[in-house]
Amino acid sequence: MAENAWDRVTTHAWSVLQAVVAAVVAWTVAGGLVQGHDPFFAPIAAVIALNTSGGERGANAVRLLTGVVFGILAGEAAIVLTGGGGYGALALGVGLAMTAALAIGVQRIVIGQAAASAILTVVFAANFGGGHAGPDRLTDALIGAGVALVFSQLLFPARLVAILRRIEAEALTEMAHMLDVSGRALRRDDDSSSEQMVTWLGDLSRPMTELSRARENSRHTVRLSTIRWGDPGPVLAEDEVIDRLILLGESCLFLARTTAAMSEEERHELAPIVSRMASALYTLADDLSSRQARQDAVEGALRSARRFGAGGSDADPVTTATHLAVEMVATDIMVFAGIRFEEVEEALREDEGGLEVPHPPGVPWLPWLRWRPPVDRIRHRWPSWRRGSR
Repeated sequence: MAENAWDRVTTHAWSVLQAVVAAVVAWTVAGGLVQGHDPFFAPIAAVIALNTSGGERGANAVRLLTGVVFGILAGEAAIVLTGGGGYGALALGVGLAMTAALAIGVQRIVIGQAAASAILTVVFAANFGGGHAGPDRLTDALIGAGVALVFSQLLFPARLVAILRRIEAEALTEMAHMLDVSGRALRRDDDSSSEQMVTWLGDLSRPMTELSRARENSRHTVRLSTIRWGDPGPVLAEDEVIDRLILLGESCLFLARTTAAMSEEERHELAPIVSRMASALYTLADDLSSRQARQDAVEGALRSARRFGAGGSDADPVTTATHLAVEMVATDIMVFAGIRFEEVEEALREDEGGLEVPHPPGVPWLPWLRWRPPVDRIRHRWPSWRRGSR
């Protein structure tokens, strides 16, 4: 538990630091430009706009402004119609803001922000009089969102490769867990029910859906941020990897499904193979930026596929399908790790020899720079030291 908490903190530490600095900058700018009010919403707007996945921070800032505009207009209209800032104005303002946002089909965050803006507009009018909270709040929102856009699109655009690999690792972990459970069930002669297969399919669909959304966001971010000034190669390469990962997930499901229909003797023979495939997937998910991790996964998958061999010509359809599933999973693992498909096919036909995994593309800290420091060599040593210290 403590290790998982530490991993989450270190993963998002850079985003937290950006949000803290953006809040201070927004507060300072709003306080200097707008006199006579407390610019509390400017830092709030900056943090809210940045508090989302890296590829959506720019869109989140636009959503924030949209909600603020709806809320302020609804709040001011409610004050005029009711002649004050009482309970009636509050109810009317919130209702108008949410209805208008729903009418144009915006995201839920815009609806909530519109309601919050209408509430603050009416409450400030009721407590301080004059009804001037709306324009000041809109100015604060513009400043906060502007600061967020400068941070997210110009200075520190999202580390798209790191984001995609983190989601890829989650999907790989789900696949590994599925094969791990399936391998243990084969040893115990447990039947994998259709309900369990549906559960596995649901567990895999969530990270796959998130991965597809992240890939779509990454394409928008590359076009609209300073990433386009740098080297787009790593991002484009990671986009191609996602297609391979989807195929790998389908192969794992196919393997888990076919093993459920095998005889008891065949299950005992296949159990260690399935477990080794799960181990290879866990190794990949542990550090996708490590060439050594990818190499270990490729070697494990290749050995397992060779050891299981191909089904004979007189084998029954279930056995033939299972042999095919093992080969498909091994092939997809190796292709995902960076081996060309032609090399994988040749390696599977041979009894000896191995495959050399290329170095994965680096993860730049500042994507708008073409030059990247050689941090991969440092990372190569650090994961082995970290694992050895556990």
